[in-house]
Amino acid sequence: MKLLLVIFLVHAIFIPCFSFDVSGKDLPLTLDNYKSTCPTAFDVIKKEMECIVKEDPRNAAIVIRLHFHDCFVQGCDASVLLDETETLQGEKKASPNINSLKGYEIVDRIKNIIESECPGVVSCADLLTISARDATILVGGPYWDVPVGRKDSKTASYELATTNLPTPEEGLVSIISKFYYQGLSVEDMVALVGAHTIGKAQCRNFRSRIYGDFRVTSALNPVSETYLTSLRELCPESSGEGDSNVTAMDNVTPNLFDNSIYHTLLRGEGLLNSDQEIYSSMFGIQTRRIVSKYAEDPVAFFEQFSKSMVKMGNILNSKSLVEGEVRRNCRFVNT
Repeated sequence: MKLLLVIFLVHAIFIPCFSFDVSGKDLPLTLDNYKSTCPTAFDVIKKEMECIVKEDPRNAAIVIRLHFHDCFVQGCDASVLLDETETLQGEKKASPNINSLKGYEIVDRIKNIIESECPGVVSCADLLTISARDATILVGGPYWDVPVGRKDSKTASYELATTNLPTPEEGLVSIISKFYYQGLSVEDMVALVGAHTIGKAQCRNFRSRIYGDFRVTSALNPVSETYLTSLRELCPESSGEGDSNVTAMDNVTPNLFDNSIYHTLLRGEGLLNSDQEIYSSMFGIQTRRIVSKYAEDPVAFFEQFSKSMVKMGNILNSKSLVEGEVRRNCRFVNT
């Protein structure tokens, strides 16, 4: 009941940032947007992502996370890809991104190939959205259709990147509010967290967890204690020591997109505070139920993850659709 009240208050306070065009109709994304202008676009991206993930399975998680960080700031408009210039403050140095967000070179690599096939046609925003879908499939995750037709923004927002993105230390109520602000539900939030089944985290982002309430949430389980010991060996308690050391958030099947991350939360072994909060928080009545459902039913998780990724990918900036462009280089606005 408390959680439902919190959700109601959050929904009343925050206005979702997904938007509509001036005519009031849904923004014009279609499955066949490139059918005549660049019919090979999807195939080219898929083929290159196959090579990229084969080179390093972690690249799948990197691309999905990059897409997430893009969509939560100004909508899915490739603003996260913009390098800083004398006239533009980018998002790459915002606290949730600096020393953490990767994958820019992956996007460059695919963009170069696309530009050689169809110059000035496929937006960086669409490229990133399609790549995130293909990355998911390549490590065992579900398929979904990707509507396309996004434009690339000519702006970025350091401020929104700092405030809109959930952090590893965040509490459940705050996380829910940030998802609601984007027009995403609690069910969407729990499903999208499932992407952590293939992700890795840096020591600086899970230090407080393993030296905090890890033992409490894992109920002093001897197996969990062994896992905790290995984490502490990797990540010393003192800030600054081993900050960039990484480990998998799913320590069972780290390179396979499955529902294992939810079993991790059931055991109380979530690596990030923000993840474990979904199951262990006193406000987590609804989220706890959803975690249990996805742990028991991988098909339900896959179905909802697909729906939630489409929904997130449809968070758009109507200004970019009117004033945006198709960048020739994803790092810079066209001149």
